[in-house]
Amino acid sequence: MQIKLLVEGANMKPGPTLSQKLGPTGININKVIQKVNEETKNFKGMKVPVELEIEPSTQDIQVKVFSPPASELLKKELNVEKGSGTQKKMQIENASIEQIISVAKTKFPNLLCKDLKSAVKTITGTCVSLGILIENKPATEVEAEIDEGKYDKEINSEITETSEEKKKLLKEYFENVKSEQEKIIKQEEATKQAETEKKEAKEEKKTGKEKK
Repeated sequence: MQIKLLVEGANMKPGPTLSQKLGPTGININKVIQKVNEETKNFKGMKVPVELEIEPSTQDIQVKVFSPPASELLKKELNVEKGSGTQKKMQIENASIEQIISVAKTKFPNLLCKDLKSAVKTITGTCVSLGILIENKPATEVEAEIDEGKYDKEINSEITETSEEKKKLLKEYFENVKSEQEKIIKQEEATKQAETEKKEAKEEKKTGKEKK
């Protein structure tokens, strides 16, 4: 019997879906949860695809863990909780190419990519949808640079560590980006508020005339 689930690493809990699927087998649900949590402990805090192979007659449980979605790996690597939601206007972080290579190496076995370079480009594509800058640039621009071979040295050498100096520069650049984004948000909120007040004033004026 095969069961596919998407669970939180090291924090799987009882639920109706699991009970419904395991109930007829007579297998102890807590035993399954304990085994899954043990197998997914390296992915704590991330959503992880899991495949259970269960033999009801022997009560044998086999757990196969797949790497988490690329978006989950990126969020963990960059220590962010969620994606932008408005990628064209708001960026959530500034990654180094080394960090992208690191995520690509982790995800590579589960990607339909012929080589690491293709995997790096795939992860870069996920950065586009999450709103993540790479090397101080929009991820779409970096995708083109990967095709041009700009990062071949780092990719071929599988460099996954970012120097402290580079981290500092990336952080400084992103702080400026964040500051500009916050200004834009405030301007948009002020404009929206002014429009609301103008509309309310117009409605009040109209109501006043009707009363007369």
